[in-house]
Amino acid sequence: MDELSPVSPMRRSPGAVASLPRTPQAGPSGNLHNATLTALWQGDDNAPVQLVRTREGRNLSRARFQRAHEFMRPLEPGSPGNWPDFLYSAGIVAQLALSSHLLDVGFRDDWCARHIGLFVSSSLAYANATGLGLECPETARLAQVLSPYSQWNCLSLVENLPPNDGGFTHNEIRSLLRAMTDHVGHITGHAPRRPRVRRAAS
Repeated sequence: MDELSPVSPMRRSPGAVASLPRTPQAGPSGNLHNATLTALWQGDDNAPVQLVRTREGRNLSRARFQRAHEFMRPLEPGSPGNWPDFLYSAGIVAQLALSSHLLDVGFRDDWCARHIGLFVSSSLAYANATGLGLECPETARLAQVLSPYSQWNCLSLVENLPPNDGGFTHNEIRSLLRAMTDHVGHITGHAPRRPRVRRAAS
């Protein structure tokens, strides 16, 4: 079962340099995480993978985190779009943020694309099984509403009945997504990219 031991999350200040171990190392609750991961893999009929941190994965994780913040802009009050558009964008934000954590702890991007896809609820389950610690009932409920987030795409809605939105409001979803991205940033050590300030010509 050693191959199921997740890498402990990097908790450090943004910009700090961290070593990247070649093999997974279980934290204090590694056994619990192993059992949780095993249950997820068996329940989803997915093949177990060895979690190995790499510099490439770390860089891709940071890029996903930045993209999550970029996709928060269409969710701001006054932005164009209807309710399904809002939920579709919310799904993208959540999946990008959770993907940032998964890549950081050693999941391969191609494995995530094949076995998790657009299911935010699956991303949240795997992320929590590998140390994210986002055990919020409302976040879990939102993840279910957004899974798969493609169901809120306009083309999907033309062909199918509108899914259940769980009774969430715009502000509730914004608040949950901000808390999620902030938490992922705290665990991974990533920080949102600050806009460049142009200096006035002298």
